[in-house]
Amino acid sequence: MRKISIAVVGLFAVNSSFAQQQLPVPAGHPLEYNPAITTGVSFLTISPDARSGGLGDMGVATTADAFSQFYNPAKYVFAEKQQGFALSYTPYMSKIASDISLMGVSYYNRVNERSALAGSLRYFTLGEINLTDNQGQFQGVEKPNEFSVDFSYTLRLGENFGLAVAGRYISSNLKLRGDGETSASTFGFDVAGFYESDRIQMSNSEGRLRAGFNFQNMGPKVNYTGDPQRASNIPTTLRLGLGYDFILDNYNTVTVYGETTKLMVPSNLQPTFTDSNGNGELDAGETVDSRLQEYRDIGWFSGMFKSFGDAPGGFGEEMREFTWSLGAEYWYQNSFAFRLGYFNEAEDKGARKFATLGAGFKYNIVNIDVSYLVATGKIQNPLENTLRFSLTFNFGRDYFKN
Repeated sequence: MRKISIAVVGLFAVNSSFAQQQLPVPAGHPLEYNPAITTGVSFLTISPDARSGGLGDMGVATTADAFSQFYNPAKYVFAEKQQGFALSYTPYMSKIASDISLMGVSYYNRVNERSALAGSLRYFTLGEINLTDNQGQFQGVEKPNEFSVDFSYTLRLGENFGLAVAGRYISSNLKLRGDGETSASTFGFDVAGFYESDRIQMSNSEGRLRAGFNFQNMGPKVNYTGDPQRASNIPTTLRLGLGYDFILDNYNTVTVYGETTKLMVPSNLQPTFTDSNGNGELDAGETVDSRLQEYRDIGWFSGMFKSFGDAPGGFGEEMREFTWSLGAEYWYQNSFAFRLGYFNEAEDKGARKFATLGAGFKYNIVNIDVSYLVATGKIQNPLENTLRFSLTFNFGRDYFKN
C-alpha cells in the first residue's frame, strides 16, 4: 500500500508540474512576440555621408576617406592624403517637416606612415516643436536633439593591416516638458580593423582587395528615466565587409563591395503564460508574463555575447538579424564617380529595403558627393526621395600605394 501511495503522489506531482508549465503566448495576443529589436539613440545607425549613402549605407571596407570615422577608423592609415576635413548634411523625414536633419563633421590626420588620429561629431535635430495644452494654448518651444562626439587612434600593424580604437560620448535630449523623462548620456567604444592588399596582377588588368570589421558602439545602456531597470541598449553593431577594385586601366576603376551588419543586442524575450489547466491554450484568468523586466535585467556586456544565439526562433531567426548590402563604384580619371547600392533587412526585423544611387566629383583638394535613396520594401523609409550632401577637403602630403 505504501508503494502505491508514493507512486500516486509522484504522478500527481508530475501532472501538477506539467499543468503549471510556461508556454509561449499565442499569435494574436496583445503581447505577441515582436522579433524586431529596438535600441536607444538610434540616430547612430543612420549613415551621415553621401558617399556611403550612394553605396547602400555601407562603409566598413570601402576606400579610406574623411568619413571613415563613422564606419571604420582603421582605414585612416591607408588614406592617400595626410589630412582630411569633411561636412555632411542629411534631411530626415523631409515629407513631414523641413527642420529635421542629421549633420556630420569629421577630421583625420595621418601623423606618420604608421599611425593616424581622427575625431568626428554627429548631430541629429528634430527641429522646433511647439507645445500646447489641452485647450490649445501655447506653452513654449522645445528643440529635441541628440549628438555624439568621438576620437580614434589607428596603428598600422603591417604593410597591409591597420587596427583602431575609438571612444565616443553620446548625449540624447529628446525630453518634452512634462513627459516624465530626462536627457540622457552614455559612452561607447569601437574596435576596428582594415586590410588592403597591394595590387594584384590579373590576366588583363590589376586589382586590389579590401576587408574590414568594426565592433561599434560597445558601451553601457542609456537611461531616460533615472530608473536603472528601465535603461535601453545602445545600438552595438558588428560590421563586416569586403571590397575589390578592378583597375581596368589608368583612367577607369570599378569597385564592388559587400557588407553585413548585426545588432549585438539581445533578441526580445518571448512572452509566456502559465498553463494552469494543462490544455496548451491561453484561457481567461491564466497569468501572462511579458518578460520585459527579465529582458531589461540583461547587462549590456553579457547581452553582446547572448545576441549571437538567443533568438526564440532558433538559427533561422538568428540569421535574419543580419542585414546585408551590395554596392558598386565607378571612377573615371579619379575625378568623377558614379555609385549604386542596395540594402536589405528581414521583414520581421525592421523591413528596411532600399536602393541607392550617387555621384562624386573631385577637383584639386575638394570632393563633392551626393546620393539619393528609393525605398523598395513595404515600409516607407524616412530618407525616401531624399538627397544627401557631403563636402570633403583633402590636404597635406601624398601617400602612394603599392
